[in-house]
Amino acid sequence: MTEKKRIYVTYGRDIGRMTLSLAAHYPFEERLPDKDALIGIKPNLVIAATPDTGATTHMEIIHALIEHLQNLGYKNITILEGSWVGEDTKRAFRLNGYIDTARKYSVGLLDIKDDRYVERESHGIRMEISETASKLDFLINLPVLKGHCQTGMTCALKNMKGCLSDRSKRMFHAMGLMRPIAALNTVLRPDLTIVDGICGDLDFEEGGNPVEMNRMMMSEDPVLIDAYSTALLGFSLEDVSYIPLAEAFGAGSTDWRGAEILEIGKPADAIGVRPTGEAGRLSRYVAAESACSACQANLIHALKRLDGAGLLHKLGTNRIAIGQGFRNKACAIGAGECCKMAIHHAGGCPVKAEDVVEMVRNL
Repeated sequence: MTEKKRIYVTYGRDIGRMTLSLAAHYPFEERLPDKDALIGIKPNLVIAATPDTGATTHMEIIHALIEHLQNLGYKNITILEGSWVGEDTKRAFRLNGYIDTARKYSVGLLDIKDDRYVERESHGIRMEISETASKLDFLINLPVLKGHCQTGMTCALKNMKGCLSDRSKRMFHAMGLMRPIAALNTVLRPDLTIVDGICGDLDFEEGGNPVEMNRMMMSEDPVLIDAYSTALLGFSLEDVSYIPLAEAFGAGSTDWRGAEILEIGKPADAIGVRPTGEAGRLSRYVAAESACSACQANLIHALKRLDGAGLLHKLGTNRIAIGQGFRNKACAIGAGECCKMAIHHAGGCPVKAEDVVEMVRNL
């Protein structure tokens, strides 16, 4: 009998502790018995921006992960990344303290723009991949869950584009990104993905409209975790076509509903969404009372999808109730388990954006 695929989810604000709680659930020594194995850590440093913008991977994740691996006895660890075309990766390294981190932990630090490349082909698409990445024994992918102006969202699969030459990145964009991203993940597939879902941007890969989600996720299957993430952000798989394409190419499974979702704790921090930019505008459609950030962030992502589809008018004068303050209270429209007394209700703890979108469509 085939073992069910798993997605681990944890919530909170202590990013280092969250990282360690996920890492403790992963059998590194079983999957990687050779302590001299070459391990790569691939963050998201698309531009020189700090994580609070919603664009880049939190350093606390990298620190905690390196410490965990070194405590297990692994010796050969390299952080590797290549920012997008026109951006200086080294500037992103300096801004976020990667040089000091590499020195402190005695790990390698590679700007993929300086690497040599090997040519690979998959499904008719030729690409130049970092030679160092191609030789790794184990690759850990640390994407940020966020929106993207071209592909709708970006997470595990698209984050691997940082391992390409700039020439291949340009070619991927010229080809529309979707099919090339799917093909890339058949020739350079991460062994483990840990998603930074702390405060991803609503729309843009380069940040600017962060929404506090205060969660992290982990899976061995990058297709699976991307499919799960579409539901969190209110997309369908058809909206982000590189995900089902990656499944068709054999890179993983989109069946997150058939997977085992293992939650390490429940969202309990009642903080609300940070009122900046687009998130602040969309918050006008929300009536929040002691709402957990994980739940309210999903609601904001749903409202973004509804806004794009021209469906916010269906709410009329109503706002969507959310949060523990609505327990056992009647209301017109509610989201999340705490608001199950609502006439129109999308359940879940936390609620998923796709369920909110479907509820409003049917009003």
